Amino acid sequence: MRGMSRAPRSLVFVHAHPDDEALLTAGTMARASAEGHRVTLIVATDGAAGLTSNDFSTDLAQTRRAELDASASALGVARTVLLGYPDSGLTGEVADGFAHVGRFAIAKRISAVCDEVSADVLVGYDPSGGYGHPDHVQVHRSVRTAQALCTRTPRLFEATLPREPIARAAHVAAALRATPREFDPAEFDRAWTPRAEITHRVDVRDHLDAKDAALRAHASQAAADGTTRTLGVLTRLPRPLQVLLLGTEYYCAVPASHAASASSTSVGLS
Repeated sequence: MRGMSRAPRSLVFVHAHPDDEALLTAGTMARASAEGHRVTLIVATDGAAGLTSNDFSTDLAQTRRAELDASASALGVARTVLLGYPDSGLTGEVADGFAHVGRFAIAKRISAVCDEVSADVLVGYDPSGGYGHPDHVQVHRSVRTAQALCTRTPRLFEATLPREPIARAAHVAAALRATPREFDPAEFDRAWTPRAEITHRVDVRDHLDAKDAALRAHASQAAADGTTRTLGVLTRLPRPLQVLLLGTEYYCAVPASHAASASSTSVGLS
């Protein structure tokens, strides 16, 4: 991914909620589209359990669908597919949410889309699900299974961030009492991916305008009453800081044997 192939490719990105695409892979999607590749975006849930302010509390799922459409347009996405599962909530408290669906059933739907668009590349999440959200972990498992079900096996990458700087920032913020009382910085010691295990870094500095537009499209996720949201902070950064923090996106290439192993544990689930 350091230098994308000039031959047109079909790339499928799978995300858990509307706005995850803007936070993790927006620059890569915009760059791929600009370079002539076909980008398909699959979003698993309706995002209805997302934190938001009272201004967006009415029919949040419909609002987030409109925001997703605006984000996808800014990034040059050719096709957006919503799987329509309920958002599971931060701890999986929604009983019929995405995190509780059999991952083989989800994988079959993802692989069907991959077959339709002749996917060359499939993108999911790292094993920790980033910061551990149950819907993100479900994406990780389902996408690994989906790769093995595709008629023509796409190359699999998992979107992530380097663990070390995020963990350090979490511990510093907690020490300065800049976080809620219940915040446990130790959770970030296991989040994302150790820097040494990241295999691909994509330079997206030339596509930060598109990434910023995608972030801004998700206005319902930029603020929650009495709570600071990551998306809101990122859209307020001056451009030099955006270049520093958002100008590179990170991936781990997954060997086919790893995905096949994950698939074998899920066959038979509904």
